[in-house]
Amino acid sequence: MRATNLKELKESGWESRSVKAEIQSNFVKLLESGELLFPGVLGYDNTVIPEISLALLSGHDMLFLGEKGQAKSRMMRRLSDLLDEAIPYLDIPDLPIHEDPLNPITRKAQEFVNSHDDEDIPIAWWYRHDRYAERLAPGTKFADIIGEIDPAKLLSGTSMSAEDALHFGLIPRMHRGIFAMNELPELDELVQVGLFNILEERDVQVRGYPIRFDIDVLILFSANPSTYNRSGKVIPQLKDRIGSLIKTHYPIDRDLGIEITQQEAESSLLDEQLQVVTPRFMLEILEQITIEARKSKYVDQQSGVSVRFSLANYKTMIASARRRGILHKESPAVPRISDLGHLTSSALGKLELDLMGSHQMTETQVLEHIISNAIKTVFEEYVEQHGLSEIAEIFGRGVRIEVGDLLRSSDYAERLSNVPDVWNKAFEVNAAEDVAVRASCVEFILAGLHATDRISRHQQYGTIDYQIPE
Repeated sequence: MRATNLKELKESGWESRSVKAEIQSNFVKLLESGELLFPGVLGYDNTVIPEISLALLSGHDMLFLGEKGQAKSRMMRRLSDLLDEAIPYLDIPDLPIHEDPLNPITRKAQEFVNSHDDEDIPIAWWYRHDRYAERLAPGTKFADIIGEIDPAKLLSGTSMSAEDALHFGLIPRMHRGIFAMNELPELDELVQVGLFNILEERDVQVRGYPIRFDIDVLILFSANPSTYNRSGKVIPQLKDRIGSLIKTHYPIDRDLGIEITQQEAESSLLDEQLQVVTPRFMLEILEQITIEARKSKYVDQQSGVSVRFSLANYKTMIASARRRGILHKESPAVPRISDLGHLTSSALGKLELDLMGSHQMTETQVLEHIISNAIKTVFEEYVEQHGLSEIAEIFGRGVRIEVGDLLRSSDYAERLSNVPDVWNKAFEVNAAEDVAVRASCVEFILAGLHATDRISRHQQYGTIDYQIPE
């Protein structure tokens, strides 16, 4: 039973502590129990999470520095899990902040506590996830996060030098909580200056008015390296006051990227009425597309290529396979190379071109180049393992094979009925008797042979015709 007045709260033995002390205490318990600090965040166990752990134990404010799609916002939000389930505050009308019942900092709260008996001072409870707030830097004004004189209160007769004349911004209102500022380099210089005292002295000063009080808040920031390190974007004195800089990164290998994409897709896709079976090589190609984009000279690498790029492409590929399965009543639905032809809808807009490197190439041409490189990379790995290069010889006898994202899987078996047995090696890349899986294997081999310049391709209206070059 939680206390409802100050007398009950004192009798319960509740003790006041700072938000950082609260987080530290709960974090130590988490470490001792062996629980995960960021469940669902993959690939950071030996890199990012240890640095966050040290920052929490040090009581530091933190800056998460990394490119887009590296879980910066997700990790900042999950830090609220380290707060107590609920903390008490003075339930007094018109108080601008959630005051500590044992240590009020505003004049109005102090006067109320001093003039009332403990049993007449009401207590309410502030819950964990309500104690976190964040703001996007672009367009943020001083009044938004620090405060400003309220003209309406001045008109009502309040003295300009009185505390009651203030309208408090987000940071004072998050007293005893966590405040996060996304894209710090985009924050106006005046507001950056306003953060100096909050970070160092933990007090709020509004303009030049003689009103000041200490606040208790954990402050988090996020930023992109290309803008954070640019001279003049972040005032050096502000950088100096941030306790720990946490560098994030993209998945260090393809398998990890696949795991992240599948995890995110499973949490966001609707329940599937039609089963989808995705061959491993399709997952590898999809993730390799993202890897190729992250190192392409045609893509602006300072902007980065988000994990959302992989996720959106994955969903599009699955959707294309499901559409085919529904139209042809095929189950399970199996993604194919031809489904990647629809990635323009999910990928365009997520790649920022390097205007110097891309020259006259359009975004679509850059994407097609990236997809071709991804197919080539994965195919060559399979060629080395399965000896698939022999299949290219078949096309020297004038064989042509037409494929497409809306062709029935059974049509592929018919197209290969007069092809030598060497084609059976194609199915070693994903051993299965299912015709839909085998159709996907066929397309992978054909696309790989084309990507390695062994056969030619003609594409039109959703169908692809492969044949030997002249």
